[in-house]
Amino acid sequence: MYSKLCLSTEEVQAIVAACKAKAASLGEAATIAVVDEGGQLLYLERPDSQGPSSVEMATGKARTAAVRERPTAALEDRVKDRPGFLTYPNAIAVRGGVPVFFEGKCVGGVGVSGIGNNDEVVAQAGADAVG
Repeated sequence: MYSKLCLSTEEVQAIVAACKAKAASLGEAATIAVVDEGGQLLYLERPDSQGPSSVEMATGKARTAAVRERPTAALEDRVKDRPGFLTYPNAIAVRGGVPVFFEGKCVGGVGVSGIGNNDEVVAQAGADAVG
């Protein structure tokens, strides 16, 4: 029988805590989404300072990173030369989504929205909290 790695509740909480700590160190409060390897939402938090659109952005970034197993920054860079990649289903080609790896396997993704150029840095801090 095949065994599959997956994020536990404790690991999701560690990702979120790392994201919040990094955002706070930058004087920011971000919308944070964490998904499993299939892009299904495990956690979402939108601070009072963030608008409703940040929810879809953070969730979409997390899903894109998990399903593609690479940061959304890679897709953002790719569409500059090959805009056809914008048709990739349910993908957001905007920095701020980072896959979460454990033992070389993608186990999920974290997406951050609402803090501009710091989205990716904060998401990476969350991904680094696992493994």
